[in-house]
Amino acid sequence: MPHDGMTTTAAATTNLPEAVTAWLGAFEHALARGDAASAAALFVPDGHWRDILAFGWDITTTSGAAGIEEKLNAALPRTRPHRFRLAAGRTPPRRLRRAGQEVIEALAGFQTATGAAHAVLRLLPDAEAPGGLRCWTLATSLDSLHGHEEQTGQRRPTGEDFSRKFGAENWLDRRNRARAYAGHDPTVIVVGAGQAGLSIAARLGQMGLDTLIIDRQARVGDNWRKRYHSLTLHNEVHVNHLPYMPFPPTWPVFIPKDMLANWFEHYVEALVLNVWTGTALTGGSYDEASGHWTVTLRREDGSERVMRPRHLVFATGVSGIPIIPKLPGLEEFRGTVMHSGAYTEGSAWKGRPVLVLGTGNSAHDVAQDLHASGARVSMIQRSPTHIVGIRQAQAVYSIYAEGIPIEDCDLLATAMPYPVLIKSYQIATAQAAEEDGPLLRALAARGFKLTGGEDDTGFQMMYLRRGGGYYFNVGCSDLVADGSVGLVQYGDIERFTATGALLKDGREVPAELLVLATGYRNQQEVVRAALGDAVADRIGPVWGFDGAGELRNMWRPTPQPGLWFTAGSLAQCRIYSKFLALQVKAAELGLS
Repeated sequence: MPHDGMTTTAAATTNLPEAVTAWLGAFEHALARGDAASAAALFVPDGHWRDILAFGWDITTTSGAAGIEEKLNAALPRTRPHRFRLAAGRTPPRRLRRAGQEVIEALAGFQTATGAAHAVLRLLPDAEAPGGLRCWTLATSLDSLHGHEEQTGQRRPTGEDFSRKFGAENWLDRRNRARAYAGHDPTVIVVGAGQAGLSIAARLGQMGLDTLIIDRQARVGDNWRKRYHSLTLHNEVHVNHLPYMPFPPTWPVFIPKDMLANWFEHYVEALVLNVWTGTALTGGSYDEASGHWTVTLRREDGSERVMRPRHLVFATGVSGIPIIPKLPGLEEFRGTVMHSGAYTEGSAWKGRPVLVLGTGNSAHDVAQDLHASGARVSMIQRSPTHIVGIRQAQAVYSIYAEGIPIEDCDLLATAMPYPVLIKSYQIATAQAAEEDGPLLRALAARGFKLTGGEDDTGFQMMYLRRGGGYYFNVGCSDLVADGSVGLVQYGDIERFTATGALLKDGREVPAELLVLATGYRNQQEVVRAALGDAVADRIGPVWGFDGAGELRNMWRPTPQPGLWFTAGSLAQCRIYSKFLALQVKAAELGLS
């Protein structure tokens, strides 16, 4: 999502729409002839192409002219792309800087045999190329399926089904019957009613797919509502809207957890989503011959229901099963031990010694909340941590501050192929480190171990690669730097005792509470618990990048038919829920 600032290039006189249209015309002409070599030659030698469903039923990144030519050769006969045009009514071509490179960026539309599609082009000057431009990065994405478009805007239902039918079922009657599932099964079951589950269910519903969301919690939104008392989102409101229903313009920049949780409940009713709370998936198996699952759902009253959906979507988030590490001597500890996921607030620990194991976001927030409640807090650092100020962290979402429509921002956010994404995050991380310099030096002086992340790409790549290892500073780093919150290195601990942590130098750090901010297991383990070893082993790890620079098993086909995953931030869930829903719909239509 990041970029490193909009700048105007020297060659400001070029007619950008005309130049981009010339490039699109040459590209379309080559594709129409089936001439993949000529199409690939319109890219710079080290160009990149990221495709999301437009040229094949997967999310893929291809780099280099030879690779692009090979992929086009394979895809053109079935895709038949045509009618490439600058996108009407969208942000016009602009000159700006992306990932340290001055480019011309343009949004285009085109058609395929399957549906309507979008393209994001980032072009470089080349006097010998059509329009004087050659493509550096191209992102193509399917937008809709012919004849099966989302039922929004001018395609919305008329409501005539409920008009003046006296004595017949009204809207509420049908709504109650649909969500009861008394005499039928859903086509899709979504496991999890957080932002991921609600987003994909809303998209599936607009594509006419009967979808049931299940969640263990008693209320929709409890995945946020039951978290620690002081929690607010760490990115800004304009990035975080859910599909079809943006937050009110009166909302705060950083949304409090309970505000978001209550919104989720409103969202369910407004988007007419079917949800069973207090419901757990306790087991299931897939019938290859019939192409459906047989799953057992356990309700909060102890009753069970067997359903046979054709698709299961796991939307349980990057944070699933808590990791409880084995710590030397912990069995002797007479205090309270809890995972950070169970922490709510710290008033009970006023004046008492507390240890927080971990130095990621949750660990810092819990430590700061305990400190504010009057506890004597020390953090235990196990590995180097990336620290970035909350203001500096927003730089990776700066596309959303460029003043263009959110729909265009979402397209641009998908348009960074992995190699370019790396460079972009390196730039953003270096800029943030310079601005945060005084704090980082103070932390280092206290013995806090810092990192810029693998290849200095900062928090966003740490999140995408492993789901943690960083902290957005909202004040706790300052408390560590000035000694208000203590710091212990895990490597200095000999073992835990009945009353705290014994250090290798013989000193003891006292504690009556130990909070384990130690993260969560991969979603593969969530599947293992619900569906067994065979399915979990078949799919492999979920989240983190594969060798081609795409997230493993996320929003794309998995090795297990009928099993899908969605997770991530509200923005990721909003953007990629559409692509996942398109794939499920295509599978139902026999297209994929």
